[in-house]
This record gives sequence, structure tokens and C-alpha cells, in this order.
Amino acid sequence: MSVNRRTFLQGAAGAIGLAIAQGALSKIAYAQGAAGTLRVAIAKPAGNLDPQSHYAIWAIQDLMFEPLVKYGKGGQIEPCLATDWKIEDGGRTLHLTLRQGVTFQDGTKFDAASCKWNLERWMGLDQFSWMNCSKYFQSLDVVDDYNITLHFKEPVLALMQELSYTRPTRFLSPKSVGADGKFKDPVGTGPWRQISADDTQSVFEHHEGYWGQLPSYERLEAKVIPDARSRVAALRAGEIDLVGGFWIAPLTPEEGKQLEGAGFNVVVDPGNVTLVMAFNPDRAEALKDAQVRKAISIGIDRAAISKVLYHGYAKPAGNMFSGALPYAGAQYDAPVRDAAAASALLEKAGWTGSPIRSKDGKPLTLELVVSPDAVPGSRVIAEVIQSEMKEIGIDLVIRSVDHASKHTDMLEQKYDLGFFLTYGAPYDPFGSIVALCLSTFKNDVEGKLVTDPVNLDPLINAATAASGDQIQPTIQKVYDWLRDNDAIAPLVYVPSIWAHSKRLHGFTSPVTEYDMPYDNILLEE
Repeated sequence: MSVNRRTFLQGAAGAIGLAIAQGALSKIAYAQGAAGTLRVAIAKPAGNLDPQSHYAIWAIQDLMFEPLVKYGKGGQIEPCLATDWKIEDGGRTLHLTLRQGVTFQDGTKFDAASCKWNLERWMGLDQFSWMNCSKYFQSLDVVDDYNITLHFKEPVLALMQELSYTRPTRFLSPKSVGADGKFKDPVGTGPWRQISADDTQSVFEHHEGYWGQLPSYERLEAKVIPDARSRVAALRAGEIDLVGGFWIAPLTPEEGKQLEGAGFNVVVDPGNVTLVMAFNPDRAEALKDAQVRKAISIGIDRAAISKVLYHGYAKPAGNMFSGALPYAGAQYDAPVRDAAAASALLEKAGWTGSPIRSKDGKPLTLELVVSPDAVPGSRVIAEVIQSEMKEIGIDLVIRSVDHASKHTDMLEQKYDLGFFLTYGAPYDPFGSIVALCLSTFKNDVEGKLVTDPVNLDPLINAATAASGDQIQPTIQKVYDWLRDNDAIAPLVYVPSIWAHSKRLHGFTSPVTEYDMPYDNILLEE
């Protein structure tokens, strides 16, 4: 199997040298022609918007393409293009009732035939085998114009959750591909249709035939602003209305605090993505000892990272997943830093001496690979951890790399310690557990957080094969193994930070980091 679905947006890290004056909002002059237009920052051009490709900004695809069901707050599955569903045969059969009166933006009717055409573009194909509903797909029956039945070879864990993903599950007009079957135009059933797109912006207007409620404003402009400082400056200047989102146009906590202090509306969601430190015992012999891993973990002051570096926006993590996600397991408090206990563990493991400990003549030197491009703020976090490790006798060397090199190094295991981000809703917990922790699953994007073919793989396989009441206790065994072996070190639950102008009212954070938050917004003229 292979995974090829997830490309990190280039993030921004570190402090910004902008002095934001109090009262500046009163001097903002909104750009001409902005009435009725929501202007959102994006960090890069939208890319290839084919729902079955893997390179576009998810949130832009979310504007145009809809799923059968949506992932709601707390993991609730809500109707969208399917109004009803029924799972039978222990998870091997899915009956779907499709929404009537839906048309694609080119006027094509959405019905069982167009639904079948879309599903067969990806279900059962090897490139999408990272999803169980594709891996185990057997056949599809059209019952009538608005009812279909899907059959699977095996029960599909989290079936409806998988069908809520942004890609590849969303629906494209059959007329928007060429005779060769290749994607031509982004035409979906959603409330927004694309008017134009280039390297500077993507422009959208209402899909007037939309089956649901259209936004109150008529136009949405997604403006490409790669540089974080420039995004903040654009908000201050009134050139954009909204900026933020981890995968859209991220704001650092420091930027959020500065904008908040200047009177802008800053909305922080606790988030459901976890920043986790990985140990690579295959490269660093010292990390094969669980005592050393535990010493490193309890030697880190998560509360300080949250308070100082995240300005209180982040919460210290004691688990791989936050309790905001379904099947997140028993929730534990984050470890409290205990330098004395960490030092004692290292002594017990045979690492002695000062200022840098050694064993058998070898110093306890470890390399931490970071990429501020991939994980905003990671360089600063690494420097704090470096100082904390020095206090307990570990020489931590930081190697900062660019976005591309980070992923190459993770894949090739060219690191002793490294930062990983879990996928968040709607993919987790199973998405991250399988892609980042199952040794037999080939992840050619992020590499592996931790693997153990003998001890961990059987637990993961049992969890993904479980159903009903057995899911929670079975997946808990995975979490227990990770915790009992100090196999990973969760650090913080990464917050989702948004900032918007006073012109915008009614903003709420999206349910997932892959959605564009365009609903319920009112704009002042």
C-alpha cells in the first residue's frame, strides 16, 4: 500500500517585526469593490482541483465539491449529498439514499448514475487503498435514480467518516473531464463556482442553482500571499478580511497575539492536531532504552511551551489525540517536567557524568531535525527543548531544514528526534495510527512516527478490524502500548488561529482544518 494524499502547506514560524498600533483599525480603508466580497488569504495557489488528485488546497476544493456526508462537530456524521444511509451485514453493505433536486454547476443532474461514475473513479483503485472503503470495495449497485448500494469484501471501519473526507470522495461533474478521462474543469455541486484562477488569486461566485442555503455575500476571493508577514500586513491594510487556518494561511501564536492587541478579532480553536516528538532508535542506539525515552519526555516543559511559545493558545498534550476526536482513548494529563526524575532515569540507564553524560566512552548526543516551513514555530520549540536537555546532561543538536528536506529526512530516517503532526479530523484517529504507526503501510510523504512489527502491528490490525462496542477497548490497547513504552512524546495540541477584520461578523472556526469557514458570515458594506 502507499499513501499519497497529504501535502503540507508552507507555514510560517518565528516572530514578526511589525509594531501594530492601538487604534489602527479606525484608519483601515477597505479596498474598492470589496462590498459583498469575502477576501481570504491562502498561502499558495490553489493547485489542481480534481477531487481525485492530491495537490490542491483542501479548503478551496471544499468551496466547490461536496461529499455524501459531512463531518460535524464532535465527529457527528451529517447528511449532505446523501440524505439517509444504512449499514448492514456487519459493515459490508451500505445503502445510500441520494438527495434529489441537486445539480452540478454546469447543469448536470446529480443522481445515482453520476454518483456511480464518481465513486468508480477512485473506489477499488490501489492508489486509494489507504482508505478501507476503497481497499475493501467489491461492487456498486444502482437501485434506482436516487438509491445505490455499496458492497465491501470486509467490514469497513469508520466507513461514514471516510466518506466525509475532502478527497478523493467529493463529487465532480461527469462533463468536467475530457474524453480521455482526465480532469479539465473544477465543477461540483457546492455553493461556490470558480470564475477565474491564477497564481495570484482564485475567484468564486454563487452557484445560483445550489440546493442549500447560499452565503449572504456574493463573491469570495482567495488571495495568494505566501509570506506570513505580508498576510498580516494585508489584514492591517484592509486588503483581506480573513486569515488563518493551519493548512490555509497559518498565523503564528505571536502574530495572533499582536493582532488581538491591535483590536482585530482573533478566534482560537483548541484544534484536533497534535504536535508529537518521534524517537528513532534505528539511528540512535541510546533511544532503544525506554528509560532514555522517558527521561527526554519528562525533561520537556510542555506547559512552558504552551504558555510562552504558543501564548497560551495551545494545550499541553498527554495523549496522541485530543479528546475532541472520536475513539481518542483514555485522556491523561500532560507530563509535568521533572528534571531530577529524568536525570535519575539516565543514571539508571548507565548514562553518567557531566555536563554531558556518556556511556562506554560515547557522549549522549542526539540530533533533532526541524523544519519551520513544515511545522510553524518548530525551531523556537527545539531551542527551548535543547536548553532543557542540557540541564539533564543531553547534548541536543538542532538541524533546521527546508520543507522538502524535512520530508526526505523523515522518510529516510535521517534524524534521532523529529516533530510530527497528526492528521486531525476527519482522518483521525485511524488515519494517523495506520499511516504513521503501521509498519506494513507505506507512507511516502511523512515517514513513520513509530513502528514495531512484532508488538504494535498486531494491536493496530486488531483495532482496524474491530467493530461496534469493540472499537474503543481495542484501540485503547494501541494507546496503552505507546504510553507504556514511551514510544512517542506528545507535546501540545496545536491550536487553529484565525484573525479577521471588524467588517466581518458571525465567523466561527471550521470543524476540521480542511474546511473553508465561509458559512454564517455577514459582511459590512
